Amino acid sequence: MTSAPPPHAPAVTIEHLSKRFGATLALDDLTLEVRRGEVFGFLGPNGAGKSTTIRCLLGLIRPSTGRVRVFDDDAADVRRAHRHLAYVPADVALWPSLTGAEILHLIAATGPGADPGYRAELVERFALDPGKPATTYSTGNRQKVALIAAFASRAPLLVLDEPTSGLDPLMENQFRVCVAQARERGQTVFLSSHQLGEVEALCDRVAILRAGRLVQIATLAELRGLHRTVIEITYPDLPPDLDGVTGVASVEPLDGRRLRFTLTGTAAPALAALAAAGVTGLSAREPSLEEIFLDYYGQAAR
Repeated sequence: MTSAPPPHAPAVTIEHLSKRFGATLALDDLTLEVRRGEVFGFLGPNGAGKSTTIRCLLGLIRPSTGRVRVFDDDAADVRRAHRHLAYVPADVALWPSLTGAEILHLIAATGPGADPGYRAELVERFALDPGKPATTYSTGNRQKVALIAAFASRAPLLVLDEPTSGLDPLMENQFRVCVAQARERGQTVFLSSHQLGEVEALCDRVAILRAGRLVQIATLAELRGLHRTVIEITYPDLPPDLDGVTGVASVEPLDGRRLRFTLTGTAAPALAALAAAGVTGLSAREPSLEEIFLDYYGQAAR
């Protein structure tokens, strides 16, 4: 089975990580820390540097500058670092002549080990036929084999790169259950995904990468607090006077004596203006993670 990591070290520590491929700077002075026992979302558009970061974390490539640590081990020492982690890539390749069961046993024997009872439970939950050769597996079934192997390892750190690629909605739900259970057991999950609903449902904190640099790292609540909230109100006679009110922007009249605007920061000045107008109805909606992400992405485009 997996060896126990040091009791106090963070699960992942990335310090001033940069990586060049010729003239291309893929990562630019990236620093972040993944806490033990959290589900950490790693987001960014294509080309942002997510895959390069994960390859450095796995010891597959060496940084140009900086360092990555897995618990207390340097990620460049692959043998030591991989005692503590299990990895699921976005596009799983399997040994075509081996059955699913043989592959699961092989991964357990050559990797950090496995819990056989939990592995059998996962095979049932993911509806995998382990007796079939891998050459007959669909993309989704290949993904299931990798997920079962990773979760059954009970590794202290799970590195998941687009892990639900090819899974149907029912299996995606099983994946979410497994991640929640891993968190309950104290495992750390490093999740890179384009499925923003998945990240929003699972992650304690998220980091947003753009052009190789860290744009933001925060809890979902903190990210929403940094962005505008959409407010809709209903008024009895005259609309409230919101000109120059702190935090108010994008005021838009609607049908039926209704008004929509966005609000950032403290709500007190806007609430005072609304109270003065005697508003009869109010609804507020926080931005979704997708809206936040697209806002950052739009800033990059601009």
